[in-house]
Amino acid sequence: MPGPNGALAVGGEVPTSSASPTPTPAPAKRIRRTFIPDYQLPPIVGGLAPVITRIQTKHPVVFLTIDDGNIKTPESIKLMAEYDYPSSLFLTRDTVADNPAFFNAFKAQGSLIENHTVTHNINMVRQWGYQQQLNDMVGMQEYAFQHYGRRPTLFRPPGGAYSDVMRKAVADAGMKAIVTWEAKANAGKMDYQVGNSLRPGDIVLMHFRAEFAADLAAFRAAQLAAGLEVVLLEDFLGVA
Repeated sequence: MPGPNGALAVGGEVPTSSASPTPTPAPAKRIRRTFIPDYQLPPIVGGLAPVITRIQTKHPVVFLTIDDGNIKTPESIKLMAEYDYPSSLFLTRDTVADNPAFFNAFKAQGSLIENHTVTHNINMVRQWGYQQQLNDMVGMQEYAFQHYGRRPTLFRPPGGAYSDVMRKAVADAGMKAIVTWEAKANAGKMDYQVGNSLRPGDIVLMHFRAEFAADLAAFRAAQLAAGLEVVLLEDFLGVA
């Protein structure tokens, strides 16, 4: 018959209380559903990286992305672990350099570090030419490899603006795509460029800010209301 944890005891007997006390188990991670991707990342064509705003998919999935890295609190680590959310972390070197090890806890939970430049110049598209953009991207590529053991495969432009010059620099820096968004958690609420709720395949933007907990709560409410599973964008795109 089943034991106290639902397992069958040897010989069908329940183990006696004379056994050594069992340590209280840590909360188990929920079992994520496995989705066979029904979307293929567009290739680099003519030396230009593709731009991904959302994923066209019939699967009930949503993708969480978190930018910059300015505010680093134990609360953010705790909440991401509690909800068991994998996320793409688009980090900026100049905002994480004071404590790069902070983000290892997110890596341990299944998140990946991606490229959000060295300097976070939101005017880089119009102020900088190809070489200066490329240098800023490559600097973050090498920083991420040095501190997190992996060169990013995805790029998010500061402010979201991009151009063909940037697309070429992204490809030449060794990345596969520029990633933007149509939904974001901001100031404790959800903002949508299209519609008024999350849709399958949405890429959601958040930031490491003081209101992280409120933003994550807004995202979680929207995610659960839409019946969507949070999955790692890199896994779905095959670029992890």
